[in-house]
Amino acid sequence: MSCSDDRTVPNDALDTLDDAVAAAAFRRLVRLLQHRSDAANIDLMGLAGFCRNCLGDWVAEAGAMDKEAGRAIVHGMPTAEWKARFHVAATPEQLARMEESMAKNPGPR
Repeated sequence: MSCSDDRTVPNDALDTLDDAVAAAAFRRLVRLLQHRSDAANIDLMGLAGFCRNCLGDWVAEAGAMDKEAGRAIVHGMPTAEWKARFHVAATPEQLARMEESMAKNPGPR
């Protein structure tokens, strides 16, 4: 399941953003997600249509690495360890919210 396709928009201000600035903002986001282990991936998916795993997959794709390596960077530890420490089973309501939210993402599903 993909969280979204990368869609470039003509005249997108993001494309003019300095890479160092973008990298600093990205690192800040990842560090916040590492700190906020109480924000479950399923809830992030239900609200925003992406989660830590998605972000790790995007890192892996951009850096030509395997998904586990990208996810471990975002989790701040191996994915299996993160899941053992923080993962809780999703409720049917959370899964329904996730599906509804992901349907709003760009790209094929």
